[in-house]
Amino acid sequence: MAITTSSTSSGGTLSSLGSGSGLPLADMVTQLVAAKKAPLQNQITSQANTAKTQISALGQVNAALAAMQTALKGLSDGTAFQTRKAATSDASVFSVSSTTGAVNGSYNINVSQLATSLKVQSAGVASSDAKVGTGTLTIAVGSKSMSVDIGSDGSSLSQIRDAINKSSSNPGVSATIVTGSDGAHLVLSSTATGQANAFTVSSSGGDGGLAALNYNPASSSNGLSVVNAAQDAKFTIDGMAATSASNTVTGAIDGVTLSLWKQGTATLSVSTDSSAASTAVGNFVTAYNNFVGVYQQLTAYDPSGANTGALIGDATLNSIKSTLSSIVSGPGGNGAMLNSAGVTLQIDGTLKLDTGALSTALSDGGIKVSGLFAGANGMATKLSSPLTDWTASTGVLTTRTANLTKQLNDLSTRQDVLNARMDALTAQYTRQFTALDTLVTKLNNTGSYLTQQFDALNKSSK
Repeated sequence: MAITTSSTSSGGTLSSLGSGSGLPLADMVTQLVAAKKAPLQNQITSQANTAKTQISALGQVNAALAAMQTALKGLSDGTAFQTRKAATSDASVFSVSSTTGAVNGSYNINVSQLATSLKVQSAGVASSDAKVGTGTLTIAVGSKSMSVDIGSDGSSLSQIRDAINKSSSNPGVSATIVTGSDGAHLVLSSTATGQANAFTVSSSGGDGGLAALNYNPASSSNGLSVVNAAQDAKFTIDGMAATSASNTVTGAIDGVTLSLWKQGTATLSVSTDSSAASTAVGNFVTAYNNFVGVYQQLTAYDPSGANTGALIGDATLNSIKSTLSSIVSGPGGNGAMLNSAGVTLQIDGTLKLDTGALSTALSDGGIKVSGLFAGANGMATKLSSPLTDWTASTGVLTTRTANLTKQLNDLSTRQDVLNARMDALTAQYTRQFTALDTLVTKLNNTGSYLTQQFDALNKSSK
């Protein structure tokens, strides 16, 4: 809330004040009003500046605590310790990605067949503009199907291609034209691999010419010939047979996605990814130290007063710092201290991370470090609880900020009242000094008149 001061006056009256008496009455009015206003104005300005400074300081504290809260999330819920990495002994056979649901282990995988999509083609015709036939062409994939009406004005090979591709009910078939030395061929392909995504093509009505595009694997008289048959991927995991309609396999191994590339055998290894936990612990240390830096800046003492912290001696901030320090210097969920994870508390209140010591602590798959931070009694959980209370919409920091904002609004109202009072006082003084100026002017005129009369009498008596 802006605090606006005012120095309005009665314009021309004040600027011409004193013209009759020759006295600096306008300056006197300004100085008298300024002297009256100064102590009250200084009080409002001082309180407003203090409120603004404290709002800014509390914002810094809130931001630092919110950043710490974010950094602690993966440590408190344990997800930072559940990340796994997967590797393949031969990426040309299959590649792999993993999720937090994967379990450490090793698997021998043999890929005997890749999933393919059905592709069929028509016999060659003179050109893509050649007429094929009229009637209704129906293409079905499982329980889904589309029917395309082919009239005489849309019966060319290219027009049939466009009708298939543009159909809003297309069940998953793409059409294209391939031209070879024997003419133009309509090629139909499934948009997805696997036997379940194979299609059939049938025709009815019209002149019968569309029969050249019929295809059904159960029929012995098909107009379309098979280029690629639809088939599922086949593979074994430690000798156990499995199939997949897609070459991207999910669900065969918990938390692992396989991308099959060719026939062959390779080994899959799943292990703990300690880098995620290391990053999470490092982020926590950085966030905590950032808060300590903010605290030290806002509570700094400077004998000269030039760099004194905005919240020096603030009970709320000191309580927050005390609570956090108590938690990080105490035991975690498994009774261990932070130094068991390579994190030590320094004399200045900051934390120091030894990445080598942390790596050693995580060598058991993160079990011990997870016990330190995660769980109901974990250190990250102990820290997260008060952090949530402090930064919540009803928390102490938000409440303090709201109260200070209200104080600024009240000060703005006081400023408006003060400005109005000073404007009224200026008008009052102006009226009084105008009357004085008028009186002095009259007295001066009377004195001049009497002087002239006395001078005239003296001259006449001579």
